[in-house]
Amino acid sequence: MKFCKAGIIGLIAASSLAMASAVLAAPTDALVIDCGVVCDGTVLQTAAIQNVIDTAAPRGGTVSFKPGIYLTGALFLKSGVTLEIPEGVIITGSQDIKDFPELPTRIAGIEMTWPAALINVRDAHNVTITGKGTIDENGAVWWKTYNDLRALYTPKGLRWASDYDAKRVRLSLIQNSYNVHYGGGLTLKRSGFWTVQILYSHDITIDGLIIRNNEGGRGPSTDGIDIDSSRKIEVIHADIEANDDALCLKSGRDSDGLRVDRPTEDIKIHDSIIHKGAAAITIGSETSGGFHNIEVWNITAEAGVPNGVLFKSAHTRGGTATDIRIHDLTMIGVATPISMTMNWNPSYSYAVLPAGMDTKSAPPYWVPLTTPVSDAKGRPHFSDVHIWNIKATGARRAFSVEAYADTPLSNFKFDHLDIQAADAGAIADAKDWTFSDIKLMTANGSNVTVTDSTNVTGLPIAPSQ
Repeated sequence: MKFCKAGIIGLIAASSLAMASAVLAAPTDALVIDCGVVCDGTVLQTAAIQNVIDTAAPRGGTVSFKPGIYLTGALFLKSGVTLEIPEGVIITGSQDIKDFPELPTRIAGIEMTWPAALINVRDAHNVTITGKGTIDENGAVWWKTYNDLRALYTPKGLRWASDYDAKRVRLSLIQNSYNVHYGGGLTLKRSGFWTVQILYSHDITIDGLIIRNNEGGRGPSTDGIDIDSSRKIEVIHADIEANDDALCLKSGRDSDGLRVDRPTEDIKIHDSIIHKGAAAITIGSETSGGFHNIEVWNITAEAGVPNGVLFKSAHTRGGTATDIRIHDLTMIGVATPISMTMNWNPSYSYAVLPAGMDTKSAPPYWVPLTTPVSDAKGRPHFSDVHIWNIKATGARRAFSVEAYADTPLSNFKFDHLDIQAADAGAIADAKDWTFSDIKLMTANGSNVTVTDSTNVTGLPIAPSQ
């Protein structure tokens, strides 16, 4: 190790022939990684980068990079570390699953072992991930893994198992952690699976993430930001192109989610734009732990987004969602501004073991997926929801709502909605819904069809365009 006026220079192996250096600059307490002549993303540098992170951790230092492309497997940030990815720096993911060790986590509502994410904050606090650079997981290899397995499984009635058996790498995971700040203008690209998962964590701020998952194809289940059984989370200034849920709240699935029973609560999501994704804001379909004190506002959704507000669950999920406030949304060409279903995607939501297989011979994580849940525990309960100040143009239908006659969506309040749609749509299984100051203009002159509902008041008669 050499010493110089600027600080300490440590040598870090980038390959057997080339060396990268890390400079610890005394005034800023920053380790700056320089991959030298081999900085084109062809040499795996996981160990080198992790070594710098581990070195910075005891002093609460910053790890930064000189411009270049850095190929790496799973990286694990430690308490007190700031990971800075400046403009001109690309962190790109390995294509070898061996570079992502399997660890306990939760995937799509089920606790199981799963490959580590590319960027991991696990059991840590006071961590910052920032910069104007790019994390490009280059996840097409994981998309193919899933698509190939899905094609094999679906004819066998195993659509539900595809998401769990095809082990795809997430771009980033924050698990069992607190006081984490993530953003600063970073671009996250081509995630192999979910892009940002916040799991069993609290006091997390996501501010200024740009998510682009559409380059090089449509990656399945490449969610934008998933807040999963966590609390005191704020998401602000997100700019998202995803191929599934863009801004999503989750809290566990079926028997396993009911066992864990951890809610998502005290959430603020605001001042963001969704270019592509399943919805502007999604709650579900993993609802088992429930949701409380959720506020979403100042969201813009464009024509690549089929749903504005999307609530989804299934009759095996359970969970209670209360005190949800969604307001000041602008939707341009969004197909369905208000969409709610409590029987979402049955081929995925309802798992049954193949004939001749028992729980002893099934993969362990298939057992909670196929464990029966009674109607009493499995019915999801949504109540005390207020949605207001919604401006939607170019919609296909204004409302698509259904739940269960014995478990209606109850005590919803809508006001100051301005929706232009081809068709008014339908509401079923609602109880104590009130509408006020609603402007609904439909191309076909239709009105909202209300069935199997009680005390739904204030819906206007829609004038034709």
